[in-house]
Order: sequence, then structure tokens, then C-alpha cells
Amino acid sequence: MRRQILPAVLVAVVFTVLLGGVYPLVVTGISQLAFDGKANGSLVTDTNGQVVGSDLIGQGFSDPKYFWPRPSAAGDGYDAMASGASNLGPNDQTLLSDVEQRATDYRTANGLAADAQVPVDAVTSSGSGLDPHISVANADLQVARVAKARGLTADVVDGLVAKATEDPSLGVLGEKAVNVLRLNLLLDELQG
Repeated sequence: MRRQILPAVLVAVVFTVLLGGVYPLVVTGISQLAFDGKANGSLVTDTNGQVVGSDLIGQGFSDPKYFWPRPSAAGDGYDAMASGASNLGPNDQTLLSDVEQRATDYRTANGLAADAQVPVDAVTSSGSGLDPHISVANADLQVARVAKARGLTADVVDGLVAKATEDPSLGVLGEKAVNVLRLNLLLDELQG
């Protein structure tokens, strides 16, 4: 019996050390060397070197002088510990009334006509509730509000939207999108 238990325990210890310690350390080391920014959370810093967020996790902005992200269903809003969708179906009355109210609020805040079309990403949350991007159409509809609130021309703000616009992954997956945090940092940098 001892001849069977001792090798089994030894194998369990060896594999625990290899797969529970050595392997994760090697993978972490390789990722730190090859993909430092991504391995550390794609952190975004401002001009003072302060970490202000991540390229991967959205943040809530509600001040009219900033571009606004998609609504969030994650906890109290953009809480990475509570990531998740609302789980409301397309016919759920709560979802329908929330979307209708968000569309009305969006039109009012951005000075749009009462029957103006609103981009879907302006009134619905993403699957994770943490999406850091908005569509170019959503950003374009916010330009006039942001320009007015900051005392800038729409052309200047349009230029910043173009600068913050990211191409689809691999050039073909998805659509062009605007990282809201990056765009808002560009606005702050412009105005010192």
C-alpha cells in the first residue's frame, strides 16, 4: 500500500508545484515582457502620469462638457465587480420604458428634435455593462453639446472625435468606435 500512496502523493506535489506555481509565474513573466501594457490592465494615464482608468473598462461621465458613455447595468454603474447585463428581454416593459426615457433624455441633453433617431448604444447597456466605447454616430450627436459647454467650435471637437476613433479589430471585426475616456482626456489636454 505504501508503494502506491507514496508515488501518488509525490506526483500530486510535483504537479501542484509545476502547474500551480511555476507555470503561472512563467506565463506572467512572458506576458510582462511581451505585452506589458495589456498584462497590467491597459491602464490610461493623464498628462501628470496619474492613472485615470483603463482602455478596457468604461467610466460614467455625466457633466455636459464630457462625452457620455453607454448606459451601464453593472451595479451602481461601471462597477467591474458587478459586471453583467440587465438580463431584461426585448419585450420586457421595464427595458422598453428605460430605453424610451433614455432616448428622451439623450435628445433633450443634446438639443435634438423630439423625433430624432438615437443610436442604440446611447440608450442600451452592453453585455458586460462596462463597454468603454461608443459608436461614431453617438459621438457625432454629442459634439454640439460638448463644444458649447467648453466654448469650443464643433470643428475642433470633431477633430478630437476623429483622433479618438479606433478602427475595427483586425481591420474587419466590428465597426469603428470611440473610446470615451481617451476622447475626454483629449478634451482636457486641449484646454489645459
